[in-house]
Amino acid sequence: MRLLKSILLVVAGSTLFTNSIQAQERISDHVILISIDGFRPEFYNESKWPVPNMKDLKNHGVTASGVRGVFPSVTYPSHTTLVTGALPANHGIYYNSPFEYDMPSEKWYWEYNLIQTPTLWDAVKAKGLTSASFIWPVSVGAPITYNIPEVWTLESDYGRIEPMRDNETPKGLLAEMETAVLGKLNERTFNGYYLNREDRTGEMAAYVLEEYKPNFMTIHLIASDHFQHEEGREGHKVPFALAAIDRAIGKIKEAAERAGVLDRTTFIITGDHGFVDIHSALKPNVWLSELGIVNADTERKEWKAYFNTSGAAAFLHLKDKNDTKTLQAIKSKLASLPLSTKKLFRIVEQKELQDIGTDPNVVLAINPVPGIAMSGKATGNLLEARSGGTHGYFPDIKQIQTGFIISGAGIKTTPKEIDVLGLEDIAPLISKLLNLDFAVKDGIYHPGIISE
Repeated sequence: MRLLKSILLVVAGSTLFTNSIQAQERISDHVILISIDGFRPEFYNESKWPVPNMKDLKNHGVTASGVRGVFPSVTYPSHTTLVTGALPANHGIYYNSPFEYDMPSEKWYWEYNLIQTPTLWDAVKAKGLTSASFIWPVSVGAPITYNIPEVWTLESDYGRIEPMRDNETPKGLLAEMETAVLGKLNERTFNGYYLNREDRTGEMAAYVLEEYKPNFMTIHLIASDHFQHEEGREGHKVPFALAAIDRAIGKIKEAAERAGVLDRTTFIITGDHGFVDIHSALKPNVWLSELGIVNADTERKEWKAYFNTSGAAAFLHLKDKNDTKTLQAIKSKLASLPLSTKKLFRIVEQKELQDIGTDPNVVLAINPVPGIAMSGKATGNLLEARSGGTHGYFPDIKQIQTGFIISGAGIKTTPKEIDVLGLEDIAPLISKLLNLDFAVKDGIYHPGIISE
């Protein structure tokens, strides 16, 4: 018995010694990655936006003039790139919802096992560190120590809260937070149509940071996306959404201070895409209906090819990948369109799609000019009126870039702005800060951001 106790003490001492050595090698003990859906660089660069916490982080850290996203520039592929350093062609999350060759089920990419490449969460766990995540896309079943994933059900009477509770880690985490800080969550107190959701997401992250001090946190805040979709880039409610988001960031900063870890914490504020104001929507499946390739009455029940719309872009899928006859008919149709229609978009061919790392099953894509969105409908007029804002465009315009602020442990306190980053370049930074063993597929580590 004494020998066993001695062995256990030696093992425990060895583990503590190893963890101590690893801590000394880490630049930061706690990295907090906050993604603001629909985040734009002007939010922290222009005085009119009410974001004092973000601007304080900017004034004591490094910012980027913009962050180039992925194609399509939509939420789920972008967030997966953030935690993998891989483009969609490599990580496997091509859109918000998978393109289903049978009738669409309306499910989204919720489950972590759909990601086809390692993530930062894997690397954190392999290093013996802890993680936390709140309302992050594609995180159901992820190897996260404390996890409330973004997920909902297709059953209309089940609500939005219970699916998160069903998929939380560990069991009882949401109830613990409800008792400690949130109050009871329901459709009234946690609702994406209202700003109370941002407050409660911030309170979740703040509570877990102070109580459990995880080494890596991922947090997804959505209000700016919702109201820019509804009202456009300069919409009346957009400043209110940003104020609520900034308040959530402030809660997390204060929690780090209360927990005594602020000086060993690095904050990264970024996003998934920018926004473009729109006035019209183009319906490319109308052309396929005219060719008899899509049955206008049944759409996805009878089709040879189909334009899958994702935000502002449309991606052409062939039901039979070897159906060159159908593909040629579509290309001829596009070539024969009047100039007045052609000026509304450009065709993105397969080589360019491969270079930007999009869905490898796509044979071509249509990227509209700013102001035009896409509709998947195969009936009615080719163009219809739209309002508000959208994203999804090919990431070669300034409006669709997202933002980037990094501040805290390991970062120079003198304000500095760098040029455009790639969304895939953020994961290598996090890996460096936490001293992880993590090789990314597409991102590049930029050494000028971290003080070494």
